[in-house]
Amino acid sequence: MGSEMSAKEGSDYQNGNVKKDDDLYENGADENDRDKEGKAAQDMGSKYKNGDIRSRKPVKAGSRTKAELRKAILKTKQPSVNEQHKPIAIPKWLSPIYSVVMFVENTLPSRFRRLFVFLTIVGLAFGTRLFSVTLPPHICWDETHFGKHANYYLKGEFFFDVHPPLAKMSIALAGYLSGYNGSFPFDKPGDNYGENSYVGMRLFCAILGALCVPLAYLTVWELTKSTGASLLSTAFIVFDHGCLTISQYILLDPVLMFYIMLSTYSFTKFQNCKNVPYTFEWWAWMAASGVFLSCAFSCKWVGLFVILWAGITTVLNLWDLLGDLSLSLFEIGKHFMARVLCLIMIPIFVYLFWFAVHFKMLPKTGPGDGFFSSAFQSTLQGNVLYKNVVPADLAFGSIVTLKNTRAGGALLHSHHHLYPKEHPPEQQQITCYSHKDDNNKWLVKKAYEDYNDQQPIEYLKNGDWIRLEHIGTKRNLHSHQEKAPLTTHHNQVTGYGDNGKGDANDFWRLEVVSGEGEDGRIKTVKTVFRLVHVNLGCALHGSTQVLPKWGWEQLEVTCNPIVHHSHNLWNVEGHENERVPKSASDFYKPSFLGSVYESHVVMAQTNSGFKPKEGEVTSQPWQWPINYRGQVFSGADYRVYLLGNPVIWWYILGIMCLFGLLYCFHAVRTQRGFIDPPVEQARRKRMESASGWLFLGWALHYFPFYAMGRVLYFHHYFPAYLYSAMMAGIVSQYLCKSVAMLPKLEKFKEMVYYSTICLLLAGCIISFWLFRGLSYGMSGPMAHLPDSTAAVYKWMDSWEV
Repeated sequence: MGSEMSAKEGSDYQNGNVKKDDDLYENGADENDRDKEGKAAQDMGSKYKNGDIRSRKPVKAGSRTKAELRKAILKTKQPSVNEQHKPIAIPKWLSPIYSVVMFVENTLPSRFRRLFVFLTIVGLAFGTRLFSVTLPPHICWDETHFGKHANYYLKGEFFFDVHPPLAKMSIALAGYLSGYNGSFPFDKPGDNYGENSYVGMRLFCAILGALCVPLAYLTVWELTKSTGASLLSTAFIVFDHGCLTISQYILLDPVLMFYIMLSTYSFTKFQNCKNVPYTFEWWAWMAASGVFLSCAFSCKWVGLFVILWAGITTVLNLWDLLGDLSLSLFEIGKHFMARVLCLIMIPIFVYLFWFAVHFKMLPKTGPGDGFFSSAFQSTLQGNVLYKNVVPADLAFGSIVTLKNTRAGGALLHSHHHLYPKEHPPEQQQITCYSHKDDNNKWLVKKAYEDYNDQQPIEYLKNGDWIRLEHIGTKRNLHSHQEKAPLTTHHNQVTGYGDNGKGDANDFWRLEVVSGEGEDGRIKTVKTVFRLVHVNLGCALHGSTQVLPKWGWEQLEVTCNPIVHHSHNLWNVEGHENERVPKSASDFYKPSFLGSVYESHVVMAQTNSGFKPKEGEVTSQPWQWPINYRGQVFSGADYRVYLLGNPVIWWYILGIMCLFGLLYCFHAVRTQRGFIDPPVEQARRKRMESASGWLFLGWALHYFPFYAMGRVLYFHHYFPAYLYSAMMAGIVSQYLCKSVAMLPKLEKFKEMVYYSTICLLLAGCIISFWLFRGLSYGMSGPMAHLPDSTAAVYKWMDSWEV
């Protein structure tokens, strides 16, 4: 798809004249230069002569015979020499604008005009993003998370996050190169940075956010070869407060958006090379597309949407090749394998490479250990399992922590809090918790006897009946015939008893699944087992369900009647017993691919379970395109509010709706037999092809959020916004050109065209200035309070300014 489709479609028109126009298009000539040179009109052949090509009046197919058409064309009056050189009469009030347009047209070559426009828009992008990048000098919104992640990378301490590592590692590298040492705690929004070197990380994000602008310009240029379309597309990004604000802080979004735009540009260049397969340029842009698509996915999983966009286009291209009868099946197979190599294999290896770097940079134990399996933890320096000696065999009297062995499983946990009245009886909660603390520790006892350290040591074996007493609360692990709070077809698990005294519902049978020693003993970490309730016959189950606020949003633990379920398996992770001989734990190390797989399972599980914090404002996807509600980045005396420029956002929304109406109008018009001149058809087809392709990118980055169950925020929309801005620029330029080509305005078409472009740019600049406080800071009372200077920004009641 993309701009190359227009050339293919244009070649279907009569006499091959559209193809000549497209040759100009492919060779880099600006759309206005092509119109001014008039080569296409001169070469249209006998069907359209002497300026008839400029007529916008439709001709209904079949209403006139070819002879009548030929006769009518031959009778067209030829303009005299005097008429051709007659000066254009223009109104006095338009003379200054016309003079400026003519001066620029006649004095600057088109190539220099394009370069001047490109450098100007790039300069504006960097200027707006870098201005006041040091303010406010305190933590804003999610800087508290990603600043901490930079600390962990600089200290080499392992941590867990729901996003892939590339963007976080890049921010940490920027901090390191700018002199930041990882000492600032990033505790909470509003904390002042003081003397810490935070500016380098903000500067890095701002630069990548600014680079999205030239990439958008070049992408639109590749699709349209129109300076006007490229300029308008980038203006909608440069002067948008949302794109500006999200680029000025220590966040993953500017890095993600940069790689999405880099992927889009590279893939567009590759599409424009499809007529010269197997050349160096063709291979280079396809391989670059694969690398950058992988980098986008390596920042956030939202990058999957741009991969899907490129994948759909690739499938359609291969389908077109399959229909090309001049190609043998062997040649089609070569095309297919080339795309498999560059767009599948290369991205996979690049993605794995970033995870290898991630693991290499985090060799030490840290706050993320508990999210991962015992085997994975044994690879982290400083972890109790790393090259350390631990009690090898489980015995009565051992104090243990139990880890659910499923990928993403957590530690068996309890605390003093009780189940609420809705889930009787009101006994002590039992949960799974990923973080390590003393509430994860349990004492192993015999079913009918209390532990006596004066008795000979006795090791646990398969089939033993045991009780588990919670160290912190002295209550036993217990189950009974009450429904679990969330998984209601399971039995409830509670903490019951007093000082280790309970009843027969505290008894569990140990069933070994794998990893027991030759002597039948239960091994630390290595042995996998299930705990089956003696009276009920159900097995202790680590659920993926997240408990509500009353359960501290920890994972539910139940007793599952389906004993052989995979989530019923456990292993001993922590083991304390001075009476048991110790052994080294080096043999627990997992493979690299195993660690990557486990990371992804944990990431997916945690991502899907995200819930809003108490009092936190979230949003719904339907609110995003209409700019219904923004996001508070900074409060107090320097307020920053993430919100799109309302004038630009609502204009883009209108243009997108208008594009759909235009497409339907022209489809119905063509179906009814009305035919525009070939050059006009080619111009419209180029617009529809490029805009439709970008509309697909917008839709793929927007509509999937409706199917997501996790908590959503306004900033999730900005990758989709970039596509809508480029699309709106292309459609707007088409409309400006169409207005300029109206019969009554045709004498002033260049002036009208440039005037409409300047009018749109003026709207962007003025609205940017009016709402500048959204990005560069507001002070004083909120907009709804007396004596507020922010009232000018509050166009909608839902805006929290």
